[in-house]
Amino acid sequence: MPSTEQREAVDLTFHGNKRPTLGVELELQLIDPETMALKSAILDVVDRLPEGCEWAKPELMQSYLEINTGVCADVAEVGRDLTKKLLAVDKAATASGADLFWAGSHPFSLWMEQEISPSERYHKLVEKMQDTARRIVTFGMHVHVGVESGDKAIMIIDRMMRYIATFLALSANSPFWVGRNTGLHSQRCKIMEQLPAAGIPPFLRNYSEYCWVVNHSIQAGTINSIQEVWWDVRPHPRYGTVEVRIFDLPPNLEDVLALTALTQCLVQALSEQIDEGVYQYDIHPIMVRQNKWKACRYGMRAELIDPVTHNPIPVRDLVFHLYEKLKPYAERLGCTRELGRLLGMLERSSGAEKQLALYDATGDLAEVVRRLVREQKEDLARLAKS
Repeated sequence: MPSTEQREAVDLTFHGNKRPTLGVELELQLIDPETMALKSAILDVVDRLPEGCEWAKPELMQSYLEINTGVCADVAEVGRDLTKKLLAVDKAATASGADLFWAGSHPFSLWMEQEISPSERYHKLVEKMQDTARRIVTFGMHVHVGVESGDKAIMIIDRMMRYIATFLALSANSPFWVGRNTGLHSQRCKIMEQLPAAGIPPFLRNYSEYCWVVNHSIQAGTINSIQEVWWDVRPHPRYGTVEVRIFDLPPNLEDVLALTALTQCLVQALSEQIDEGVYQYDIHPIMVRQNKWKACRYGMRAELIDPVTHNPIPVRDLVFHLYEKLKPYAERLGCTRELGRLLGMLERSSGAEKQLALYDATGDLAEVVRRLVREQKEDLARLAKS
């Protein structure tokens, strides 16, 4: 029976930032180097990291490894922070008999066979949500950008609704699930949408309404804590940020930094437009859902509906126009090079497209993982030399 215990309201004080500071979280897969299947190795990996290390931690399942940056001033600092930490966790994983794999889902490992991490919070989550929680064997990337206030965060999130499908398409990297070609480029986003407080955020009028929604959800017993509000974009009160969570885990650090630059520039652009009183053209919620579905289904091959003209536009064209629009912000924020990497992403296959091509060539999902892990190890080796 669900608990009827009355819970106190949680403190949601928004600790705003005067600058668009950055923080990035990556959820990496731990796999067996022989079978290429997911491996429950996180406890051993963490034990091999420096004592008191707080930037690498377990997630819901023991086949996850989450890496968090510190608070960074710019994208270049994010790159330095992640490079150092990735090299450290790669060394620890190797010593634990595991490899790291960058993708939004594992192509063939079964979610029902994964071991839950020994955490009271995670066991409470599974007790409440049952298989809905156990299925969350998905891997994403979250980007935090500092903003001044909770009300500003809510206004920015509302304006970001026209862009989240483009963000998803750029990162789509999870076409396979439990040994099947799902026909989607992002199976991860459909798994996440099954949770009670996930997917596209509701339209909110102000930060006060956000506080009411979170506290009502906790007091109603729908979720256990604010940590279970897994919207595609959300305010983060403790860090004073807009947190973009819609991304699949990209296949490499270069793409991570390009998407981080895109996020920072867009949040800053929207923030300044709000300050200047620029009129916002509404995008109807049904159009947000339709565009997200198309990005989930077709990834970088999608055609998304323009909210003003209602005409379909190829994602690659939308990304190019967004890049051109945000170049002045990138110059001011010092991330011109990283934002420019979006153009390279337009010219090559996305993570999902590459996985699908490898499977067409080999017919073997373990070989798909093996080849991608080999490439990803080569990327890390280059980082170690740079």
